[in-house]
Amino acid sequence: MFQQILLATDGSEHSLRATERAIELARHLPSAQVEVVYVIDAAKTRHEVLQSHSDDDLLADLRSSRLYETETKIKAAGLSYSIKVLHGEPGPSIVHHANQKEADLVIIGSRGRNALQEMVLGSVSHKVAKRANCPVMIVK
Repeated sequence: MFQQILLATDGSEHSLRATERAIELARHLPSAQVEVVYVIDAAKTRHEVLQSHSDDDLLADLRSSRLYETETKIKAAGLSYSIKVLHGEPGPSIVHHANQKEADLVIIGSRGRNALQEMVLGSVSHKVAKRANCPVMIVK
């Protein structure tokens, strides 16, 4: 059923709730692989890229800050997982990666934008749900 689960995270409270749902689901699927995806939006986080000397340095920084709780929860659950750091605009990057990898399911947290911001800008989760070739679970 869902063997390749892509968990999109940004370290927010919403994405931590999405992590909990991914863990609940993957526990019932012994052969499931969870891929944790974090997107670096260069337009918003230029300082992260400039401060890091290499992709390994950047991943180490992300793991110690934004991915720490997500990774800790998945490890504690004893699940098989990997981490993938993408570069670009979050919505399209997640969709492209999920479609290219032929993910069976994308799990993503909803964002806490107000109604006007969401209407004008659209949310990352909404963009992913509209364009991914697989089911998308949006966790509130």
